[in-house]
Amino acid sequence: MAAAASAAGMFSKFAAAESADDMAALTLSEAAAKIRSGAVTSTQLTQACLARIATYDPKLDAFITIVKEKALAQAAQLDAEQQSGKLRGPLHGVPLAIKDIIDTAGIRTTGGSALFEDRVPMEDATVVARLKAAGAVIIGKTNTQEFAMGGGETSYWGPARNPWNLAHNTGGSSSGSGAAVRANLAFGALGTDTGGSVRMPASYCGIVGLKPTYGLVPIRGIMPLTLSLDHCGPMTRTVADNALMLNVMAGYDRLDITSVEHAKEDYLAALTQPVAAFKLGAPVGYFDDLNPEVAKAVEDATAMLAKMTGGVKEVTLPGVTDFANLGGLGETYAYHEEYFKRQPAKYMLPERRRLESISKDEPKAADYIRAKWALEKLRRTIDDAFMDFDLVVLPTQRILPPLLDDLIKRAHDPKPTDPKVTSNCQPFDVFGIPAVSIPCGFSKSGLPIGLMIAGPRFSEGKVLALAQAYERATEWHKRVPTLKPDMTVPAVVTG
Repeated sequence: MAAAASAAGMFSKFAAAESADDMAALTLSEAAAKIRSGAVTSTQLTQACLARIATYDPKLDAFITIVKEKALAQAAQLDAEQQSGKLRGPLHGVPLAIKDIIDTAGIRTTGGSALFEDRVPMEDATVVARLKAAGAVIIGKTNTQEFAMGGGETSYWGPARNPWNLAHNTGGSSSGSGAAVRANLAFGALGTDTGGSVRMPASYCGIVGLKPTYGLVPIRGIMPLTLSLDHCGPMTRTVADNALMLNVMAGYDRLDITSVEHAKEDYLAALTQPVAAFKLGAPVGYFDDLNPEVAKAVEDATAMLAKMTGGVKEVTLPGVTDFANLGGLGETYAYHEEYFKRQPAKYMLPERRRLESISKDEPKAADYIRAKWALEKLRRTIDDAFMDFDLVVLPTQRILPPLLDDLIKRAHDPKPTDPKVTSNCQPFDVFGIPAVSIPCGFSKSGLPIGLMIAGPRFSEGKVLALAQAYERATEWHKRVPTLKPDMTVPAVVTG
């Protein structure tokens, strides 16, 4: 710890001028730049995040595991390396949070479940190893729907709370990651996305969340939900931060059966490309049954984008109804079968019912294979839908963040009714194409609204360039929730 003390002394001027809250409010890019310039140390940034976690996480339940001593030791080591002239990479010294279905060596990884309450992996997931190699400090593991099987309302550790209103859902299943990033408890976080689990919390929490092209970011070392649909993506406060993380995360992993080889790209550099010539599409069907406030915010955002680009026209994307049960046809149960047979009571009621239903249905191998064949064909041909336009723009969610009580009651209802479609996210997991959610407005009650931008396979550069152009033309990403140390946490039903 001597190195940390020495570094703290060297940069005491900054620490005196900036409070922990000020430091934690920096964007990831700003934090990384200040470390490189010597204006702040990794130890100071880590302490700032830990101070906010100590104050606000008891209200938000954003974290399952906080690794204070490990994080401070890692920060001290990185500070010492910098003093000796070494920087590991673009994330050197920046504290990040990791969703708790993603393996972290020596740090408990529970999947949000009692089943893995004491599970400590021996190896990092590929994405975690890459973040650490680039210099990131791992500050903790964020809350998640149990085994990522839903919208963030069911976790063995209690549901994460929305920083904008603690009675509301953060979106799931990367619920804690969304809350942690928006509440300035970490400068960025990892989430996973099978049916919208990066973009939904990004929309509900008012941050930036990217689901990359399927296979671009390795998912080895991540607990699978439906392997054929699983993605891992960055969650940040700005588009540039997202591109910075993606630069580190993307790349082939030959031991990952989902990984694809793709030429290395610089997504930060891609942000500088002009968007004036981009032709945009508004896909038919994705604007149905919108909450009126969502409709108005997205209409305004689309109108602004139309002026910034080559215009917006109505377009059609392929249907995805044939793939709704791909996970139920075998992939979800394949991972859980042995655990579920031995310890079904370790699962929470909604997830237990889901797995019981799958096990009783006895999915046929032929049905699964046919679904896989259809999925592969769709992904090989999805780019054909973008022949006369570059990107699509649409609402991320069709509704505002719902009350946690309502979601919990429905999850525990033995015969829940099928609700209307409330999310536009899942088709893009099926397509396997990049999609980002960015803030585009707020409801009258102060709840965030998200805009989704998506494009053909490996068009992350264009998707992020348009997202940043919109971000720079608006102020939505600069709004922050009002959090108070003594704020009351509303009780929620227990099911």
